[in-house]
Amino acid sequence: MAPPKKKGKASSKGAADSASASASEAGVPACLRLIPPSTVSISIHAKPGSKSASITDIGEEAVGVQIDAPARDGEANAALLDFISSVLGVKKRQVSIGSGSKSREKVVLVQETTIRTVFDALNKACNSS
Repeated sequence: MAPPKKKGKASSKGAADSASASASEAGVPACLRLIPPSTVSISIHAKPGSKSASITDIGEEAVGVQIDAPARDGEANAALLDFISSVLGVKKRQVSIGSGSKSREKVVLVQETTIRTVFDALNKACNSS
């Protein structure tokens, strides 16, 4: 019985280590995830067809983003990527849609950045609007 207990403890310790590693940035919501070594994944709830582009809220599940383009022929996706790159201050080539190109629930990937930089920029944009 002792070996399975040790194995169980070791696996739970490994899970605790990975949980602490993902939560290493205090105060960063779960909608932002680091994909090592330097890509940040942002869960976004897109709201196309708005009058202006803005960050509406930053929640645990998603960042609310209003887009000033209609949801047809990829216009809103292109506008979203342009807006996110300008908010974060990164080049457009560093920002791409990871999943959800036909949905309001999207995952945007930002390369060559840190999770803290992304969170601070999104927070600043959210508070200024």
